[in-house]
Amino acid sequence: MARKGRRGGRRVGRREFVCASLVGGLGAALGGFKHEAAARTLARLAGEPQGGGRFDWEELTVRDAQAAMASGRLSARRLTEMYLERIERIDRRGPALNSVIETNPDALAVADSLDRERKAGRVRGPLHGAPVLIKDNIDTADKMLTTAGSLALVNAKPRRDAFIVERLRAAGCVIIGKTNLSEWANFRSTHSTSGWSGRGGQTRNPYALDRNPCGSSSGSGAGVSANLALVGVGTETDGSVVCPSGTCGIVGIKPTLGLVSRTGIIPIAHSQDTAGPMARTVADAVALLQVLAAEDPTDPAKGVGTNVNAWAQSLAGSLDPGALRGARIGVARKFFGFNEQVDKLMADALDLLKREGATVVDPADLPTHGKFDAAEFEVLLYEFKADLNKYLAGLAPGDNPRTLKELIDFNEKNRDREMPYFGQEIFVRAEAKGPLTDPAYLKALRTSKSMSQAQGIDAVMIKNRLDALVAPTGGPAWTTDLVNGDHFTGGSSTPAAVAGYPNVQVPAGYVYGLPVGISFFGRAYTEPKLVRLAYAYEQATKHRQPPRLLPTAELKA
Repeated sequence: MARKGRRGGRRVGRREFVCASLVGGLGAALGGFKHEAAARTLARLAGEPQGGGRFDWEELTVRDAQAAMASGRLSARRLTEMYLERIERIDRRGPALNSVIETNPDALAVADSLDRERKAGRVRGPLHGAPVLIKDNIDTADKMLTTAGSLALVNAKPRRDAFIVERLRAAGCVIIGKTNLSEWANFRSTHSTSGWSGRGGQTRNPYALDRNPCGSSSGSGAGVSANLALVGVGTETDGSVVCPSGTCGIVGIKPTLGLVSRTGIIPIAHSQDTAGPMARTVADAVALLQVLAAEDPTDPAKGVGTNVNAWAQSLAGSLDPGALRGARIGVARKFFGFNEQVDKLMADALDLLKREGATVVDPADLPTHGKFDAAEFEVLLYEFKADLNKYLAGLAPGDNPRTLKELIDFNEKNRDREMPYFGQEIFVRAEAKGPLTDPAYLKALRTSKSMSQAQGIDAVMIKNRLDALVAPTGGPAWTTDLVNGDHFTGGSSTPAAVAGYPNVQVPAGYVYGLPVGISFFGRAYTEPKLVRLAYAYEQATKHRQPPRLLPTAELKA
């Protein structure tokens, strides 16, 4: 699930989505809006004729959407229609971003039902009526498919919604579609191209369409960044929430292992897999994380060592713009140096942290930096075979592969459609592995966990009395290359991913108009602390800029 590669603007038209009820009395409604961009956009829309005009409502936040619906100036149906129209206009046609693999045919009916609930006085919470995109490796027992981007699972049927989908529906979310991804969460080939799947084709980066969105939560990153939904859900094993969030200029939170259920999510490895929120602001990501985080009795991890429900509630007080004052932040310096311009942005970020009152400890490197990469990959190979076979066996009866071996055979028989650009050597290596009782697996698991946890993140943070570690999330997006695969230049996701510890990515600036992010990561269950720091950084910088859907990057000196 969601593992990164191992190697190192225009606005468009839309049909009318705001009826006379939205336009009438608009001035009174604007008083309840905090987000200035949304307020300005609504003001512009006030003069648009019914049945025409422009979709110009960029950067809408969860809070703004709730204020509009609470005032009666907007409905869940109109909000859903707006995003579905935008998906049609710029994702499937126009620039053809290709981030949404399918839309939900029941989305408008769900929105209508939620509008009736609101009218009757029942509001489920801050995401009531919120359109959400989820990755196509998350089970939905509805009219949409769950395929991990593979043609092999087109006929597969999950028996029920994933646990987190049940949570989203209960919170009043409108799941408007599934997002494209790096097929099998980028765990099929060492020469893969992020954002490509046999079923969905190639997702593009909304800042420059010839650039890569990173993966494997490529569609969630690109779609949320391009304002195709309020928020989105991705999954990560190593880097696949934070990397696409970084290259697509949004916020991504990779939670502590077990805080968010994995039940009903197509797996890579149970020792690292997690789902996580992807949003345009830290506040929106937190609102979504509070819904996703809950104890699932069927998930063996299930937040061992903490009260998940109480932990989720503690996030409510995390949005403090002054939180950097008095914080001790360590610089994982060994993750720097792969790109001179990224280093300059990080230097600016560190200066900002100091000006805002943080003590910056530089360097604060993990003693085990780079020493557990091989052990991690060995663990992933073993767990992928075991976990995927278990998932496939649990699907409803149907005509689809039931084992990893059958998937390999399917890909060989459908090589022209499934493997036109890269192969499945990781599949083959995983299939050759034995059971999870093998000494080689157990040794690799012990090594990767001890070196990333007690000897790694814990050690450096305890020694330096740190609240968080920071590093560049990755580099600017590379040009998509289906011939040679990804050109991944650097990144810092591995320690937190292997440890099962939290990681919060926030926009940190731009290189030739391409987003670059900074990661705040730390010890288990410290999301409230990390979110406070990330939010304070976000509020002090306001780096996020909407993408312009340019055909290529503007490489001006």
